[in-house]
Amino acid sequence: MNVKRSTSEAPAAASRVTAGVTFAAKLAFEHISHSFTASRQTLCDVSFIAEPGEVLCLLGPSGSGKTTLLRIAAGIEPQSSGRVLLNDREIAGPSVFLPPEQRSIGLVFQDFALFPHLTILDNVRFGLTALSRDEARREARVALARVGLEHHAASYPHILSGGEQQRVALARALAPRPAVLLMDEPFSGLDSRLKDSVRAETLAILRESRATAIVVTHDAEEAMRLADRIALLKSGRLVQSGSAEQLYLHPTDLFVAGFFSELNTFSGRVRDGVVDTPIGKVAAPGLAEGASVSVSVRLSGFDVDQSAGEIEARILSRRYLGVVELVEFAVSGAEIPVRARVRCGALSPDARDVWLSLRKSDVLVFETGDENA
Repeated sequence: MNVKRSTSEAPAAASRVTAGVTFAAKLAFEHISHSFTASRQTLCDVSFIAEPGEVLCLLGPSGSGKTTLLRIAAGIEPQSSGRVLLNDREIAGPSVFLPPEQRSIGLVFQDFALFPHLTILDNVRFGLTALSRDEARREARVALARVGLEHHAASYPHILSGGEQQRVALARALAPRPAVLLMDEPFSGLDSRLKDSVRAETLAILRESRATAIVVTHDAEEAMRLADRIALLKSGRLVQSGSAEQLYLHPTDLFVAGFFSELNTFSGRVRDGVVDTPIGKVAAPGLAEGASVSVSVRLSGFDVDQSAGEIEARILSRRYLGVVELVEFAVSGAEIPVRARVRCGALSPDARDVWLSLRKSDVLVFETGDENA
C-alpha cells in the first residue's frame, strides 16, 4: 500500500519523554571478509570500532558492502572470516556465532518492516518476548512516548506518514534496550523536505538513548550531519575513517575527495615541485619529480571577478540554485568546462568574459600512479 508522506510533518519533540536505553557498548569488526560466491567478494579485511555511545556512519556507493556489514553484526549473515566483538566479547567468529536474539543488537530496516495487521503498540511490543504481556505493553508505550507517537498506539501503520513509520520502527528497535542499534538507510524513503526534521529528531533520540549506533547511508552530507565518525567503504574495503572534518579536509585519495565534494579534475606531472594545469601552476609538496598526479578543485574553489584575476574564462552556462549559481566556464587548455558555485549577485546578468582565481584551501593533489597519464 502506498503511504502518503506529509511534507509539513514536524516530529513532536516537545511531547517526547527522555529515557536511557542501556549502557552503551563497543562494537568491533576485526578483519571481516565475506563472499556470496567464490568469484564475488563482498567484503575484504574490514576492521573498525564503533565506540560506546558513538554514532558511526557507514558510507559508500551501492554495492560497497555497507548493508552486509550490518547483517553480519546483527547475526543475519555469517562472515567468511574475521570476528565481531561486543565489549571485547566475541559474538561471531571461527568458534562462536551467537544468534541475533542473544546479541543485544537492534536493527532498523530500510523499508521499516512494520506489520500492517498489528497496531502501532503491538508492532513495538513484538520483540519483547521475554516480558509478560503487561510489562511488554508498558515498555512499548515508553518507547512510543520516546519518539512522540504514544497517541498513535491504537492506530495501524497505513495511516501514518513515512516519517512517522520511521519513528515507529526506531521505537520498536529501542524497546528491548539494545546496546547497539543498527540502521540501514533509515531516511531513504522520506520526502526530501521531511528528511532534515526526521534526521534531527532521530539523532536526538539516539543521544538520549545512549545506545551505540551504526547508520548506513550513501549520502555524504547525511553522514556529516549525523555522525561522530564516518567509515567510508569502496568495493568491500575500508578506504578511510575519521570525523567529517578529517575526511573532507584531508582525504586520502581522489575517491574520498570526490565522495564529499563535486570536483574539477585535471591530470598532470610534477615538475620542480609544481603541476602545470589549465587553471595555473599548483604546488605538489612531497611528491616525486615526474610523478603523475590528479589536481582536483572543489566547485567552491574559485573566486570569480569581471575585471581582474588569475585565469581568463568565458561563461558557457548558468543555473540558478537559490543562494548560488552553478556556472560552467570555458578555460584555455581545459578539455571539458570548468564548473564553479558562484554566490548569486556576484556576476551581472549579461556577464560573459570573466576572471577566475583559485582558493588554495579547495585544491587537492593526488598521485595517480599511472605512468602513462
